[in-house]
Amino acid sequence: MTATVFAPDSAQPLVELERSAAAVAGVLADLGVRPGTRVMLKADNSAAWVTVLLGLAHAGASIVLVDHQDKAEETTRIAGLTRAALSIVDDDALPPADGKAVYLYQILADAASRPVPGLDGPLDLTLWRDLPDGLIMWSSGSTGVPKGVVKTGARFLRNLERNAAQIGHRPDDVLAPLLPFSHQYGLSMVFIAWLVRCSLVVAPYRRVDRALRMAGQVGVTVLDATPATYRSIWNIVTRRPDPLADLRGVRLFCSGAAPLDPTLVDRYVELCGKPLLDSYGSTELGNVSFATEENPVATGAPVEGMGVRVVDDAGVVLGPSEIGEIEVDSPDLMEGYLDPSGELAPAPRGWRRTGDFGRLDEHGNLSVVGRKLAVHRMGYTLYPELIETRVAEAGCSAKVIAVPDDRRGSSLVFFVEDEAGATPAHWRERICAVLPAYEQPNRVVVVDRLPLNRNGKPDRKALEKLATEPAHDEPVEVNA
Repeated sequence: MTATVFAPDSAQPLVELERSAAAVAGVLADLGVRPGTRVMLKADNSAAWVTVLLGLAHAGASIVLVDHQDKAEETTRIAGLTRAALSIVDDDALPPADGKAVYLYQILADAASRPVPGLDGPLDLTLWRDLPDGLIMWSSGSTGVPKGVVKTGARFLRNLERNAAQIGHRPDDVLAPLLPFSHQYGLSMVFIAWLVRCSLVVAPYRRVDRALRMAGQVGVTVLDATPATYRSIWNIVTRRPDPLADLRGVRLFCSGAAPLDPTLVDRYVELCGKPLLDSYGSTELGNVSFATEENPVATGAPVEGMGVRVVDDAGVVLGPSEIGEIEVDSPDLMEGYLDPSGELAPAPRGWRRTGDFGRLDEHGNLSVVGRKLAVHRMGYTLYPELIETRVAEAGCSAKVIAVPDDRRGSSLVFFVEDEAGATPAHWRERICAVLPAYEQPNRVVVVDRLPLNRNGKPDRKALEKLATEPAHDEPVEVNA
């Protein structure tokens, strides 16, 4: 099968898409982009996004990826911090308030009228590989302000080459990542398709029914998604006369971004005779460990060259099956974070604490127990206390409680402390004005006073109990 990039309205051979990407690099040069120029890309998944991403890498630009759902204020902050010379956006993404911006489609339209340079093979990404800041993505830190994670293209791609070798991706594969491409997991799958020279499906990942239809039509062989998406898939296909109609060609069901529920794994084994293959990684460290067909245990063994150990609070290495904090010594570690001035603050090499808890079995397979107070929702990992900090800056005193949700991964209940008793609708409007869609509440509860524990702090256990009680104040369903 010819490697092809499939989208809802197009099917383009990879070599043709690469020629378009080379023409995009020419358009970018006309816009002033030179090797090392920082360019922000803020757009939803599309074949155009993939084309422009590869065009930026071919041009040797420093690529600043931004989630297309981020608020304009945050986008402007990122553009200023990174000193991005150009911002590329789609119709649904707001450009920064100041600075030079161009629409994604305009770049492709201009590229279509340019002579396409000849390519003897895959795009040349040498300049991008060598940049110290070839790739900048975003991760929330303990302060609640998203941090710029700076990586080289070389380390990023080497990690993916070893990743693909361990999983067993092949040129005849058709990859369908039901994930946002602007984050580590989704971006990894885009570049793996390019490295392996296999097909990629740009599916509408928020519309699982449509994504399944595409999977069946193009013969998807590898599916990547979050556990919440796999729950949605199971709910949809088990209502059909032929549950495997769109999934019969899938040989690997890969999962990440959140811990897998063993019950969900069992459902897939019963449904199709194949387990969900779990994985572990982070934006800072790269992709760390993967379960495989041959070794479908927990998150599997670490990728070749990756050091993984589990330690106690004193840093003492624990034995097999003992739970502690995961530490990783990654050859693919980020270069560092952007400091407040936009300069690189180098990350020390060697063993790095992750803040995640897990255990290694006697065969070296890693099980991830979870991250304290981490919430997995709609493909994102969220931290309620960081959300609380942001809404507090908008004048809203709230505690955020996550409730398990089969479709989203989690629903968020915001308990707002307000003696004046303003309506939930009032507070919802205030909250949604400062948060991206994936962090917005499913339910807002207004209380005179938050319950306190014996230390005088908000009693999270009491709130968790209240959050699971039937809602009488406002509807639970929202568009998030």
